[in-house]
Amino acid sequence: MKKLTFQEKYDAIGKKDPFYEGMFCRPSCRARKPKPENVNFYDTAQEALQHGFRPCKICKPMEKLGETPNYVKGIIKELHQNPDLRIKDYDLRKRGIEPSQIRRWFKKHHHMTFQTYQRMMRINNRSIFGEPPTSANNKSVLNIVRITTPIGPMYACASSEGLCLLDFTDRRMLETEFKDLCKRLNAVILPGENAHLDHVQSEIQEYFSGKRKEFTVPLHTPGTEFQKSVWKILQEIPYGEVRSYKQQAVLIGNPKAVRAVASANGHNRIGIIIPCHRVIGSDGSLTGYGGGLHRKRWLLNFENENNIPCKKTTLF
Repeated sequence: MKKLTFQEKYDAIGKKDPFYEGMFCRPSCRARKPKPENVNFYDTAQEALQHGFRPCKICKPMEKLGETPNYVKGIIKELHQNPDLRIKDYDLRKRGIEPSQIRRWFKKHHHMTFQTYQRMMRINNRSIFGEPPTSANNKSVLNIVRITTPIGPMYACASSEGLCLLDFTDRRMLETEFKDLCKRLNAVILPGENAHLDHVQSEIQEYFSGKRKEFTVPLHTPGTEFQKSVWKILQEIPYGEVRSYKQQAVLIGNPKAVRAVASANGHNRIGIIIPCHRVIGSDGSLTGYGGGLHRKRWLLNFENENNIPCKKTTLF
């Protein structure tokens, strides 16, 4: 199929042509046509959700034309009205819906799980973020921004001290990470200007262009002392190299703490910069990465290919 230019996609907005259907906000949507500079295009609803957009309530892009059963329409409507809802299997059965049915429908039509859809709706609705702090609650502010990368969009979050979070927008633990940060730092998460966020965006862009192997952005990583020791060791793994969980445990002086090390790696909130993707199994296998093994493989191969002083060999 011919790949459309931006102008061709933009010109399609407002036209009642089914060839163009499938956008997050359908091109045939009757809503007012936006200016070109305010338009992004995505191939799937999943991509649009990952980039922080919500389904249009007018053209209902989450509903496949002529294919969406009434029970799915009803659930989607409920979540549009209240994105904070957490609909579990028990709740579905109370509505007379078999959970496996709705799981199969979301997988088939949107290539995501029903739980992933709910989680993205909550995050994109900002329901996990707090209200602006006042003198009464005495809370600090963590600023947040979304960063586009070749392997998917990421959220970056920073305090006045440094970068607190850098993680993929579709990570299952993302809501937990936000809430944990707010609790540990007595803070709310809000959009806003932050020098550390400007800094990390510049360095991440350089990293993915192959021009940066080390990061200088200040980090603010609240956690247990054990977690901090593991994250410190992670930052010592050179670009283009890997280390096993066992080697990590030895380096922190506790060879038997392999499982605890793996757990601390899993609780790392600052992906890429604290490079937990460089840790593999003792047998050389890829294991445990919150951003997904496909991203771990991509990052390792990318770093290996750009590590000019070393022999280039494709990993995994």
